[in-house]
Amino acid sequence: MVRALAVSDEVEAALSAGAARRWNVDLVIGAGDLPFDYLAEISDSLDRPGVLVPGNHDPDISGYSQRSGLWMRAGMPAAWPGPAGFADADGRVVDVAGLRFAGLGGCVRYRPGPNQWTQAQQARRARRLVRTARRRTRADGRPVDVLLTHAPPRHCGDRADPPHHGFECLHDMVDALRPRLLVHGHIHPYGEAVPDRVIGNTRIVNVVGRRLLEL
Repeated sequence: MVRALAVSDEVEAALSAGAARRWNVDLVIGAGDLPFDYLAEISDSLDRPGVLVPGNHDPDISGYSQRSGLWMRAGMPAAWPGPAGFADADGRVVDVAGLRFAGLGGCVRYRPGPNQWTQAQQARRARRLVRTARRRTRADGRPVDVLLTHAPPRHCGDRADPPHHGFECLHDMVDALRPRLLVHGHIHPYGEAVPDRVIGNTRIVNVVGRRLLEL
């Protein structure tokens, strides 16, 4: 059993002050649109690793890779702009705390800025990620456990206004990878109850604010 604290979009000050320690979690999952120092403080207070994808209000953190503990960009050492202790899963397959994540950050493009994609652009990114995940699974036999996104699948908990449309390609990703969970943010419930949804055997979980997950 892996216990994860999943957070997105809305800051809860008590978490960065150490309140999350009582849950005894194994990792922190960030689904986007949270200050990086807030995420780093949560991870540091728990002394646990984290994994994230960026949201549409986050800065561009693409192009960085980690080799032997050193962050690189364009082949040169560079300072990682993201939160300390976190792996960036955007467009990647990463293994953290015994779980395998495939990640697609960002939302549907609605204005200029980073981490926004048209439906066609995100579909191309999704196809590349599926190919990567399948190669990894063929190599070691391990499937993807969690599909981590910022926006939800289209017509699966998204909204009618264009900035909060979900991505159509996520349905194909779920069909291809069959993860146990799809974890997303971006859709603020504003006090309403948000039921989990299901695509096939995959549970779709909105973690805006925070959710405690067990896998």
